[in-house]
Order: sequence, then C-alpha cells, then structure tokens
Amino acid sequence: MGPMPCGDQLFEIDPAEPVPPRARGDVPVDKTFRVYDQDQSFLMPPSLRDWLPTDHLAHFVSELVDEVLDLVPFFASYTEVRGFPPYHPRLMLKLLLYGYTTGVRSSRKIETRCHDDVAFRFLAANTAPDLRSIARCRARHRRTAGPDPDQRDTQGSDGPQAPHQEG
Repeated sequence: MGPMPCGDQLFEIDPAEPVPPRARGDVPVDKTFRVYDQDQSFLMPPSLRDWLPTDHLAHFVSELVDEVLDLVPFFASYTEVRGFPPYHPRLMLKLLLYGYTTGVRSSRKIETRCHDDVAFRFLAANTAPDLRSIARCRARHRRTAGPDPDQRDTQGSDGPQAPHQEG
C-alpha cells in the first residue's frame, strides 16, 4: 500500500498499523523486577518509631518532653471546656522543639514537614496539625516556655554601652 493522498497536508503520510494499548506495567523486556505497587496495604500497621534510627534527634526530643520537662504549666493554660479538642501539648511541644533544633521555625513549614518528613511524622504520631494550630500553640505558651529565641538581646544585660574612648 503506497502513501495516502495528502489533501490539505504539506506531505504524504504512510498508513500505520494501530498499536493495541498495553496493560499497565506490560513492557517487553527480558528482566524480572521487584514488585512495585503503590496501593499495597500493610498487613500490620507500621510503627513510625521503627522508621528512624535509635540515636535520631527526634527520639531525644520525644524522651525529653515525655520524661524530663515539667509540663504542668502547659496543661494549666487549657481551662476552656467547650470547643473542639486541641492537639495534645506534648505533641505540639515536640514539634516546636524539634523544629527549632533543626532550623524549621515557620508554622507552615512544620505543617508541611508533618506530611513529608518521617521524624516530624513520628513526633506528631502520624497526624498533621494545621499551621494555625501550631501558631496558636506557640502564641499561647510563649510566656510558659521562656524567652523567644527570635527576640535576641542586642543591648546586653547592662543596657546600651557607651562607646569606648582611649585616653
């Protein structure tokens, strides 16, 4: 069979055999691949604790909050009975401390990391507090947690210093 007349086209086109659609993953190669299924469900739910090395900083932050810090002042600020239950103060404090120690200070970035980063997911128990909840927790406990690391004392403890004069 020869080239088809082109009509309004610039050049002639040879007819081609239609190619049948292949099944997903059906590639003609002589190689065996590992099983790949993104929809695979786990037989047992995985423990996020197992996804991090035992000496990871996230484990240290978790143990610090659970076993060392006095959280009574944090719990004392929750007196309102009505409204939607807030995230647990331990969870939020772990996220904020880990965020500060790793350079992630933005509430928006912490929220994103709770979706993408295994260490943040571990500390948040596989939940993802929204950025407003993180920001509200930070604002609520600002005085409880001590001075804000972003507000550095630039004048020193004695106030402004007079310029040094040589004699």
